[in-house]
This record gives sequence, structure tokens and C-alpha cells, in this order.
Amino acid sequence: MTSPYPFTAIVGMDDLRLALLLNAVSPAVGGVLVRGEKGTAKSTAVRALAALMPDVDVVAGCRFSCAPGAPDPGCPDGPHEAAPGTARPARMVELPVGASEDRLVGALDIERALAEGVKAFEPGLLADAHRGILYVDEVNLLHDHLVDLLLDAAAMGASYVEREGVSVRHAARFLLVGTMNPEEGELRPQLLDRFGLTVEVAASREPEQRVEVVRRRLAYDDDADGFAARWADEESSLRERIAAARALLPQVELGDAALRQIAATCAAFEVDGMRADIVMARAATALAAWAGRTNVLEEDVRQSALLALPHRRRRNPFDAPGLDEDRLDQTLEQFGADDEPDPDHDPDPDPGPGPGPGPDGPDGGPGGGPDGDGGIPPQGQGPDADAASPTGPPESQPARAPGAGEQSAVRSAEPFRTKMLSVPGLGEGAAGRRSRARTEHGRTTGARRPRGALTKLHLAATVQAAAPHQRVRGRAGAGLVLRRDDLRQATREGREGNLVLFVVDASGSMAARQRMGAVKGAVLSLLLDAYQRRDKVGLVTFRGAAAEVALPPTSSVDAAATRLEQLPTGGRTPLSAGLLKAHDVLRVERLRDPSRRPLLVVVTDGRATGGPDPVALAGRAARLHAADGTASVVVDCETGPVRLGLAGRLAADLSGTAITLDELRADSIAGLVRDVQATTTRRAA
Repeated sequence: MTSPYPFTAIVGMDDLRLALLLNAVSPAVGGVLVRGEKGTAKSTAVRALAALMPDVDVVAGCRFSCAPGAPDPGCPDGPHEAAPGTARPARMVELPVGASEDRLVGALDIERALAEGVKAFEPGLLADAHRGILYVDEVNLLHDHLVDLLLDAAAMGASYVEREGVSVRHAARFLLVGTMNPEEGELRPQLLDRFGLTVEVAASREPEQRVEVVRRRLAYDDDADGFAARWADEESSLRERIAAARALLPQVELGDAALRQIAATCAAFEVDGMRADIVMARAATALAAWAGRTNVLEEDVRQSALLALPHRRRRNPFDAPGLDEDRLDQTLEQFGADDEPDPDHDPDPDPGPGPGPGPDGPDGGPGGGPDGDGGIPPQGQGPDADAASPTGPPESQPARAPGAGEQSAVRSAEPFRTKMLSVPGLGEGAAGRRSRARTEHGRTTGARRPRGALTKLHLAATVQAAAPHQRVRGRAGAGLVLRRDDLRQATREGREGNLVLFVVDASGSMAARQRMGAVKGAVLSLLLDAYQRRDKVGLVTFRGAAAEVALPPTSSVDAAATRLEQLPTGGRTPLSAGLLKAHDVLRVERLRDPSRRPLLVVVTDGRATGGPDPVALAGRAARLHAADGTASVVVDCETGPVRLGLAGRLAADLSGTAITLDELRADSIAGLVRDVQATTTRRAA
């Protein structure tokens, strides 16, 4: 087995390493969410943490990792007799994004449960992660039903498996660690709040540090075992320091002054609920134990705020996580402690993870320990502080200067609650909240024979299938004699997420600043609606002589909002080019994800210029979408007392519906969804 990459060999990433180490000291902190661009060692750091966790004592033979001194009284493998346990390394269990519900919570054999009354249970990943680490890479792409199960287990410290009245419960307390790339979409607020700490990571912009990263990685790839051996002393020292901090943790006192600062900070930043206060208190206590102290100081409160509050400050999906450090310092100063300084406090403590191998490290590179000198600087002050500065991904950069024939980007109007646009018919796409679909969750609509493993039993249909055969099967008692062929899978109807592709007119006809601001506000409102309904979104714009894909289909709604804000206007109106570009995008997406049904939203006034008979060309392009059966809505942006009605003609060519900006609001004309569905029904007829 290949040795994991050593935690102490990671270059930079000071905030990430500190957050992980605090959770190793005190798992009650509540886990870590690591946000950052791809290729920044997020997964490497999390996997390296598992090797530093102390061993756990478990009851021999227990599949649910019960502690010998305090076994779970409801353990499915119990009851356990008093006996010495066996030690094993703490586990790090990975939850794949595409995992099934049974793989996560465990599988219950329904056939044996109904026929024999036996709870034959195969543990899932939650049981494996008990008293260890549950790691979810790309946690923002996790399916909603898995998120719900994960939330329940994290909140209750136990997992429940329910199948038609047959239930199994087992303990499931774990350190939750997730990594994500914000460009691929944001997390649901409920899951976001479950993570105790959050860290933003980015690749260093310092050439020397990047060189050292490459040097160490190549050395590890060439000889993983040899590389790990060179860092063994540093790993051992760090492991001992974690154990010492854990032993010291119960002795740390959280005074009233520190509690006042924590409460005042959470109130000043208007975070929701009380979880932030509790997480800050636990993190500050862990920081004190990590520094070898028995009392919590203001510096601990400040550092815990930087780690625990940024992801709780978001008010809508388009807000970037962050914290105003000047405001934080003012709050801490205002509610600062009046007590005498701690006589045992070292004014220049070493908060790092332990002694490093010296200034050159074991590989001869700069920086011995995790940060080069054996310490972890405060957030935003480490050697990769430049990388973590608010330069952000490319889409967060200022829009380029407008060229000839175009105007600079116009700010969008305030978003509003929109009417629900849905794709008619019954789909089978990924779970979401927009269009009707056959799903694993929702209301039961019928029964069928199971294809593969049975997941949702339809009890009445199963009994009905088995009843005619009871005499032939020799039924003698009260029990029902079942065979596998009797089992029926429940079919359910819920909601799916769709691909909402926006085609936005950015030509000169839309360039009036007030008008374009209203258009952007409408699209921003639809993007917010797409975020709430778990859709993928894409953005095609057209102006001048051509159309372009401003954002390929993605789950990152905030990335689409950023591109929209930067969108300049001006030039001709190549409407046909925009529709043809959208047709190409949808053709590729149908091959890539055939179960996700598209919804085309064209935002235009219907005018078309450039080339011979541009309106006829746009009509022919629109009829391509109609021939593919794509559900379409045209948002008519035409204003003024004289209206040409071109958007309505475009909607007719698309076999879709045309609505005005005012009608898009949820509090205006009712029945928009019925109109879209009725139009498509007429088209099918």
C-alpha cells in the first residue's frame, strides 16, 4: 500500500492546515469545508490528516466501532459484554458524489425482514465513519437526498434506516470534511451551516513556493515510501502535539470575557442562529489547547471568528463568503477583556504544529514544518496570503474595457421573485425542484417489479402479488410466505432539475442603460430561481456580428451572475446566430446528459439585424429548437407605446410562450406555468 502524502510536507495552505488540526484536537468543532480552485491540494491535505488522528479502541468484531468502555446500547451487533477492546487507526471514509442511499446509510434486506422477521442489515458508509472522518470531495455536487441523510446523521449523531416500518439505528458521530470548487456551484444553506469551519484556498503566486510544491510532489511520485520516511520525524512530532492538546483540552477555561467577545462578534456580523457562537467557543478553546494554554485569549477569539463566520455571512447565493477584519477588530476591542494579562502567556507563542527539520527541511527545500518554520501563521498572514487575496477566479475580475461600438457593462436592477417556469411532461432527470419527474423520492404513484436491488418497497402491491400463492406455498401460520418475485418497487413522482439555457440579447437595441439594467435584473432573478430549484444553467449572448457561449452549462449559478454583470452591450442584433449557438450547446448537452431536460429562455425584444432578411433567418433557427421539442420561453423586453410584437412571433416559431418583463414577476399575471404547458400540449397535438 502506497504511503499517503505527509501532512507536514504540504507547502503553505496555513489556514487549511490549522483548521484541520483544530478538528483533530477537538472533533466537536464540527468539521471543515475547504473551498478553492482545482489543483490546490485540498484532497491531499484531508487525506494526510487521517494519518495523524489517534488510534481508537473498538469492541472486537463490532461492525459499528463501539467503544469498549461505553458501547452503544442500540448497536445492531449488540449487546456487547464487558471486554477489553482492540485498537485500530482512525478511518477516513470517502463518500462518492454518485453514491446511492443504501451505500450511505446501509442496506436492509426487506425480503427477510417481512418473511422471517430478521433485521438483516449491511452497514453503510456512515457506520464505517463512526468515530472517524467522513470526507466528501466535491460536496457541492452531492445529490439532495444524500445531503438530507447526511444532515440528519450529523445533527443526531445517529443513522436511522427505515423500510416500511422496519427500522435499524446505529451511532454515527464523525468529523465531516468537505472540499468544493465554487465554480461548480454552491452548497445548500443547511449543509453549509453544518460545517464548523471554512477555509478558502488558492494556489500561491510566489514562484519560490510553487517551485517547492512541484519539487516535493515529484519526489513523492518517484518514491512515495522514501519520501514519507524522510518526513516521519515531523509527522511523529505533530501527532504527539495533537495528543498533548487533546489531553489539555478539558482543562481549558473559557472565561466570561471571551464569551462576551464571541457573542458580540456573532451579533455584530448578524449571523443566523446560535450555531456560530457555539462553534466559535469550541474553536477558541481548541486554539488555546493547541498553543499549550489553559485559558482563552482575544487572539483565539479572533482566529476562531476568521474560520467560523465567513460562510455564515452569506445572504444570497451571489454573495462571496468573507469577513471584514477591521470591523472584527473594532468589535473585539469594544468588548475586550478588562482582566489582567495572563502571567503564563507567552507574547510570542509558537502556534505551529511542532518543531520542523530546520530551515531547509528534509528535502533541502525552504521551510521545514508545514509552514517552513514549524508554525502556522494567523489567517491571511501566511506565505500564501497573496494567493488567498481577493483576486479570485477569472470571472470575478473587472470586465474588460468596452471596444468600439459597445457600451460598458450596466449594473442590474434588484432581483425579484419570478413565476415558476417548468418543462412539460414527466422526466427522469436528477433530483431538483422544477419539473415533474420519476424520482426515488416523492409521492407514490404506482408499483413495478424491481430492476436490480429493491430500494422502495410498495407493501400493498407486494402483498397483493403474494396472496394468490399462499396455499400452494404451504402457508400454515400467520406469517406471509414471500418469494423474491413477489416484491414490488414503488414508483414515485417528484421534481427534477433542468438545464436552463439563457440566450440574452446584448445588442445596441438593448443598450439603453435603464432598459438593460431591468433586463439584467430579470435574468438575475431567473438565475436565483434556478439556484433554488437545483438547475444547471448556461449563458449565450449575441451582439455585433456573432454569438458566444459566455458560460457553458454549469451548476455554478453565481458564476453565471458574475458573467451577466460584466456583460457589455452594443452593435448589431444577430438573433439567428444566438439561437444557432444555443442549438449547438443543447445538442452537446443532450449527448452528455440525456436525462436532463432543457428549458430555453430567450431574453430579447425580437429585433434582428445583419444579413439578408435577418428576421426570417431567426425564424428558421427558432424552428430547429421546436423540432427538437425544446421547451422555450421568450422574455419580451420591448418597451414604449409602439410595439412591433417581434418577440411574440419568435415565441411562435419556437412553439413556446412569450411573456413581458412585468409578467415574469410572481405577483403579476397568474397561470404562466399553465400557459407554457398548454402551448406545448397544443404543439404535440
